[in-house]
Amino acid sequence: MSRETTVQRVPVITGMGCVSPLGCDTAATLQALRNGTDGVSGVRLFPVDAFQARTAGQVPDAIHGLAAAICPEAVAWSRAAKFVLVAVTEALAARPGFCPDVIIAGTTSGGMDFGERFFRGIRDGMAGGEARRWVLGYPPQQPVLDVIGHLGWHAPVRVISNACASGTNALAWASGLVRSGSAERVLAVGFDALCELVFAGFDSLRASTPELCRPFDTGRSGLSLGEGAAAFLIESAGSASAALAAVAGSGFANDNHHLTQPEPGGTGPRLSMQRALADAGWAAEEVGYINAHGTGTPFNDASEAAAIRAVCPSAPVSSTKGMTGHALGAAGAIEAAYCIHAIREGFLPPNIHLRTSDSGLDIVANSPRPAPPRRVLSNSFGFGGANATIALEAWEPS
Repeated sequence: MSRETTVQRVPVITGMGCVSPLGCDTAATLQALRNGTDGVSGVRLFPVDAFQARTAGQVPDAIHGLAAAICPEAVAWSRAAKFVLVAVTEALAARPGFCPDVIIAGTTSGGMDFGERFFRGIRDGMAGGEARRWVLGYPPQQPVLDVIGHLGWHAPVRVISNACASGTNALAWASGLVRSGSAERVLAVGFDALCELVFAGFDSLRASTPELCRPFDTGRSGLSLGEGAAAFLIESAGSASAALAAVAGSGFANDNHHLTQPEPGGTGPRLSMQRALADAGWAAEEVGYINAHGTGTPFNDASEAAAIRAVCPSAPVSSTKGMTGHALGAAGAIEAAYCIHAIREGFLPPNIHLRTSDSGLDIVANSPRPAPPRRVLSNSFGFGGANATIALEAWEPS
């Protein structure tokens, strides 16, 4: 393949939408990132009296009205489907007429809020017709199917459920299809909605904090859960007249160490970052910012810090999960959107609630840092040793 052809096949992001605890669109999200807003608050979606953790990052209630204004039928959809609808609609505003060849979706639990109601309803004698409505919204692909049905699209949907790396995996796979010439236009979306089953699971593992989420702080005591969605329109550079950023590369590794605990030395994260750099053709010194997975748990932050010190020791680093909570399968997609804001707006998002750190990293502590990061890495690491890194850079038309 000639150099000219290679440049033409560079995957670029031509539209983006984001729904998170920081806001229901990219404009609100950008302002919240600049302000270092803490979007984690008391859980209002279900009772939490029985849990040690009582807080989470929750999407503003305005999402329901926004979704209904776009599609009246969305009133009956799951929260996850509403997130996807609003994020995809915002992304499409930049590219009217965009129709994907394929859709790649990353999630861990799909419409689990409907699943909870289905199983409880069956236990309590729910009528068959009512039960069918709840179970139809439960499968992981259903939020995306709801949205493409509204849009009239007939593209195939591929779902990646690879724990907390799912959103990053989806963005990387979608970009790879464009780069290889297998597709010209791809929609990548990552999404997850907060639900009681998952909240209880993390609480039972004692992974959730009853206090503030403090990534990379010496006194960190656990994560806060979150929710949301981010959507990206991905096309080849040769067919795009304008773009928000380019997907320069990606890297993956599975350390196969433990079902829920990371390998202490950070082997998997180190390999995923090194492979992303190699795929992008970057030197470590060119990385202007790393959005860390940074959950605020003692083991995760220590292992990731070791990996970053080994690969990009001088790069500025922050975890935005102190502001949003950990959105699981949506986290990598949402944080990629935050990285694009950083590239385009010339600032590094803050790592809030940091008091002291033994990470040995250049942490962007508590306040945003003015900087023009042309090239950034975003890390996502999940249960079972699933590690993924995406490399994003400023895009300039040739």
